[in-house]
Amino acid sequence: MKVNWNGVYPAISTQFNDDGSINFEANARMLNQLIAEGIDGIIALGTVGENCSLSAEEKRQFLRHTLSVAAGRIPVISGCAETTTQFAIDFVGDAQQIGVDGIMLLPGMVYRANRDETLHHYQQVARATSLPIMIYNNPVTYGVDVDIEMTGILAQEPNIVAIKESTTDTRRLTELHNAFKDRFILFCGVDDIALESLMLGATGWISGLTNVFPQESVTIYKLARAGRYEEAKEIWRWFLPLLRLDTVPHLVQCIKYAEQLAGRGSENVRAPRLPLSGAERARVTQVYNDAIANRIDLSQYNQD
Repeated sequence: MKVNWNGVYPAISTQFNDDGSINFEANARMLNQLIAEGIDGIIALGTVGENCSLSAEEKRQFLRHTLSVAAGRIPVISGCAETTTQFAIDFVGDAQQIGVDGIMLLPGMVYRANRDETLHHYQQVARATSLPIMIYNNPVTYGVDVDIEMTGILAQEPNIVAIKESTTDTRRLTELHNAFKDRFILFCGVDDIALESLMLGATGWISGLTNVFPQESVTIYKLARAGRYEEAKEIWRWFLPLLRLDTVPHLVQCIKYAEQLAGRGSENVRAPRLPLSGAERARVTQVYNDAIANRIDLSQYNQD
């Protein structure tokens, strides 16, 4: 199965009105802006999109709306984070009918599956659809590591085509390459190791902070892919304090608050999440303000 999933893919936020309902108008505005600023695709309904805070019907509505706004200009990959394998199969079936370009599949939520259960989950969902699937491997958050041996078993499923690698161990990228060559498209899924991951062979970057600074993200990606690492490092060093916001427990609130500071969106979240307050809010404000004060002029980097 051939797919062209390369480049910078922000995991977009789901914007809410003050009453907690989905703000589709704000999401449309933000998506159009991201596309205009050069992103290559998006992940809808990922962690930053508060997947597990939406009802089943809201998820379907959000995908329909997002696809109507994207209008074929970029690939739209949907996160799938369900509590049971059957729920995941049902969701993927609906997502395929709605028209998404692929699925980023998480292990079953709430219950921490063992090795055989994890394999069964991925196999059953993959066999229930013809959509291309990306494995989201994030043992830090979900307690389930799809290791090299398990990946070898899942390589037998032809529509499992990509891996979002979020172990935080960049050595895993080399291990995946050595074991499987170009069998899988490799995405970095942790913002603050993206440059290192690109150097080690990842061809995609799924990012939270790209929602706030898409042009810097795209420039880093293009420079890295061209082997212009010294130039990429200049932007990277400026960007790193912001990228750290993607690696903390309140990453959703941090990213949405940064979106609000940038005039791009709202910090509204759904409980049990609450907006940032106190010292944490002040810290994010300072990190953002420092970045704006020292923002790099990207025009000096000719990317042609």
